[in-house]
Parts: sequence; structure tokens; C-alpha cells
Amino acid sequence: MTQPQQSTPESAPQWFTARQILEAVSPRRARQLLAETLQDGFRPEEDPARDNVAAGEGHMLLMPSVLGPWSGIKVASVSPGNPQRGLPRIQATYLLLDTATLTVRAMMEGNALTTLRTPAISALAADHLAIPDARTLMVFGTGPQALSHIKAFADVRALDEVVVCGRSPEKVDAAVEHARSLGLTARAGDADEVGSADIVVCATSASQPLFDGTLVRDSACVVAMGSHEPGARELDDAMMARAQVVVEDRGTALREAGDVIQAVAHGVLAEEALVPLADVVAGRAAVAEDRPRVFKCVGMSWQDLAVAAGVLEAADTP
Repeated sequence: MTQPQQSTPESAPQWFTARQILEAVSPRRARQLLAETLQDGFRPEEDPARDNVAAGEGHMLLMPSVLGPWSGIKVASVSPGNPQRGLPRIQATYLLLDTATLTVRAMMEGNALTTLRTPAISALAADHLAIPDARTLMVFGTGPQALSHIKAFADVRALDEVVVCGRSPEKVDAAVEHARSLGLTARAGDADEVGSADIVVCATSASQPLFDGTLVRDSACVVAMGSHEPGARELDDAMMARAQVVVEDRGTALREAGDVIQAVAHGVLAEEALVPLADVVAGRAAVAEDRPRVFKCVGMSWQDLAVAAGVLEAADTP
């Protein structure tokens, strides 16, 4: 990780808009930044837990992290009534500091960081868990994360087809057109087709399982990133029972990931069976070849920090 330039009393933090963030760091570079962080020995279990503070009709999320020379915190707000006011449901700002002096070096539009780092961690996992010749991607969801995941996954596998499943035909059509704009063959589909997919991405706000887990082929990789609350899940017990389940961090998954929490509570998944992604990336854990591989992620603070430092590094590079 690049060392910060020396701070001076006259130094003022730079502000990065969403556009500047996305121009500075590509999806591929974001994936590389996360991989490098894990390969350098960072252990996600050392990352502070996010703090959830009730406020108004919603809540605030405080997500601090420290990675060597860099420290940072994302402050996000979730206000369910905002769409009716013409405002985003989720808003966020990121503060990036150098660890040596704790001087704020940059402030960034936080939603853009989330849009960038979330598919990056998913794609990093899929690059290790999906079969090398994976060709069919099925995406549940039609929002920004679903669209970002299509682009990120097209960079780790040579996809022949993208199948989009969603509740709104208009939004499904828009997601299909987005995939086609990336040069991919794409169409609308439904949950019963999940058995034909090599990679499945769940990027929804669903609270109940999206498909029958018994239909998923043994060679498939399933990424579930939409739910991040104990009471919500995108994958059923059948899926979790037969899969090798990889997580960002065991403790985080057992606090926040409903797919994991409920499967453990129902006795179909053992806590000790959860495989940390860092162990997969470092080669300390073998990837199962005889059953599906599930990657369940909820997003962690270190991911924002690794990408934020990469944004500032790119801006400082002539």
C-alpha cells in the first residue's frame, strides 16, 4: 500500500465526487486493491465492527478501519422514507486519513465507493470459487449493485450469456440492455432457470429466499450480497446445507448475514464450516470441487478503505 505524502499545516483535504472516484479506480483495479490487501496479510477479523445508530426514521452506519499507513471511516445514513422525498434512501461520505498524523487527506462521495468495492469483493471471491470455464451468469436484482456486478464479473470470466431476474419487467429490460451495452449476450429469465447457471449473483433487498437451492448445479458459484440483516436472506437452507460457504469473516457473518445466521440456527450449517475468504485467496483453504460454492458477503470497512486509498493514489500519480 502506498505511503501518504507528508502533510503540512496548509494541506487541505481533497474532495472526490462519485464521477472522479469511478474514473480513478476501475472495477479491475478495485478487485486488485482488495486482493493485495489480503495477500499482504491483513486479517478481516481485526476490522472494527460497524456501529449502527438509530436516528430519525432510519439509522446511521459508522464504518472505521485502519490499514497500515491509512485510516478512514465511512458515515452512511439509511432513511427508508427518503425516496418519497426525492432523496436517496442511502447516503454516505468517506473520510480518508493518514495514520501517522490522523490528518484528513480526502473526503469522498461514499455511495460511489460502495458501488465500486462491493462488486469488487464479490468478483474477487468468484475468481477463486467459480469454475475456470464458467460461461453463464444469472443475476437476481436490477439495481445499481446488480448492474455493477455484471460488469465486474465479465472481467473475471468470459461470459457467453447473462440472465437477469427481477420483479419489474421494465427494470429487467434496462438491466438486460446494460449488459448488452458491455458487449454481452443477455436476456430476461426466471428463478426456475437457476440450474443452468455457472455463476449466480443475488443483489436484492429480498427478505426471503429467491430460488430453490436444490436446483443449483454442483459446479456453480453463488454470490449473495443483497441481505445484510439477521432477519433477511436470499438463499434457502437447502442451498446453505449442500454448499461450501465462504465469508468475509466468520464473526461478521454470524452477526449480520441472515443467510448464515438462519442456516446455523436451523442446524443445516456449522459455524466452524465457514471458510474465510482471506484463507481462500492466500491458498490456505482448498476450494470444494464436488459441491456448490457460496460466497456470502455483507461489506466490511476495510474494503472501503483499501479502495479509497487507491483513489487518492491514482489522483496523486502524474
